Amino acid sequence: MKLTTKGRYAVTAMLDLGLRYGQGAVTLADIAQRQGISLSYLEQLFAKLRRTGLVNSVRGPGGGYTLSKEPSEISVAEIILAINENIDARRCAGKADCVGGDRCLTHELWEELSERIHEFLSGITLGDLVNQPIVQEVASRQEGRVRLALSQ
Repeated sequence: MKLTTKGRYAVTAMLDLGLRYGQGAVTLADIAQRQGISLSYLEQLFAKLRRTGLVNSVRGPGGGYTLSKEPSEISVAEIILAINENIDARRCAGKADCVGGDRCLTHELWEELSERIHEFLSGITLGDLVNQPIVQEVASRQEGRVRLALSQ
């Protein structure tokens, strides 16, 4: 299992929304600027996140995106799965046809690892991350940089 840039960016963008939960819609342009993620990439990710019901889109002036539920109700695993990331460490994707159509020697090891990764990521919510002091500190620093860039 390898968490790709797509998965990292999706979690980062959703955490950005989580930090602003209850403050109205957030534009993808604002997320892109704060997080250093391409706007077109975010548009692709948010199309998937919207289709799976993790975010709502708000049209018109003041529009953007909001979380569809409280940050404490959205797990990291849900986000990664919503964008079609793979949390499976097995080469065979669970089919047990790893080597020439048969189960490999280490199939159970990778199966258990996949289960533990899924359990771990399912046990962490955006709410957990939002409440971490280091996340609050980084978010504050990002806001300061954006304000400084806008004032210049």
